[in-house]
Amino acid sequence: MTHSIQHLIEPHIQDLGGFQARRLLPSDVLTTVGPFIFFDHLGPAVFPPGKGVDVRPHPHINLATVTYLFDGVLLHRDSVGSVQEIHPGAVNWMTAGRGIVHSERSPQDRAKKAILHGIQTWVALPDEHEETEPWFRHHPATDLPVWEEAGVSFTLIAGEAFDRASPVQTFSPIIYLDAKLAPGKQFTLPGFYSELAIYSVTEGISIDALPLEQHRLAVLNSGASVNISANSNARCMVVGGEPVGKRYKWWNFVSSSLDRIEQAKQDWVQGKFDRVPEETEFIPLPEEPHPATQQPL
Repeated sequence: MTHSIQHLIEPHIQDLGGFQARRLLPSDVLTTVGPFIFFDHLGPAVFPPGKGVDVRPHPHINLATVTYLFDGVLLHRDSVGSVQEIHPGAVNWMTAGRGIVHSERSPQDRAKKAILHGIQTWVALPDEHEETEPWFRHHPATDLPVWEEAGVSFTLIAGEAFDRASPVQTFSPIIYLDAKLAPGKQFTLPGFYSELAIYSVTEGISIDALPLEQHRLAVLNSGASVNISANSNARCMVVGGEPVGKRYKWWNFVSSSLDRIEQAKQDWVQGKFDRVPEETEFIPLPEEPHPATQQPL
């Protein structure tokens, strides 16, 4: 590792039923970066006509899911009555709080091939907000701070950075930034928060002149200010913020309490979660339960 990189995380490939995801968090070496407890790079995947993404209704507690697409369209439905398509550059933020159920599917019109490429993250909620009322909000791309500086194009998905603030409501100090660099361009990332990481969506990214292999998450040392540069058209994501404390993860549940996760398991089995309107399918609780842990299952 360099003086600025604490951990270098390689992806774990997950099959999500018809397409692959590269999972960076949680990992064997690190569970969270700031409040981010889950980081999936979805696709890129191409589905032939008639096919698409069909993630059946499933539950969450004590976290927020954040969906951000590079390409393709997804239709979100949830148990608070939201029905929303998300397109590239927009943000779907869903706060699970005390409990929510949602599905994610390709739109119903599947006469043409479908594409999916993007990032899905989970953000752990602070103790005082874990059991908040569930809600969902959509922010079109035009709502987000987008700017260009010296050949680098930025989109601030959530949080605060570079004297800008995203309108996406959050519950703790956070940064979630999309940066696209032209060949030979660079920018300095200050140590905005105590925990920061850089994900290389493409090839061509370097951190302090050290090449960062594609699909790697470089977790920075606390307080480190780094130079991010590109030797080709390149793209990276910056995630981080302030930690919210010890969290456990089991399946789709995240909580500061093991007992709360056990309760959520029983509630799902017993049908106590609210249903998603117009949905009849659901994902059952995994048959082989494991104890909730700070490590990936």
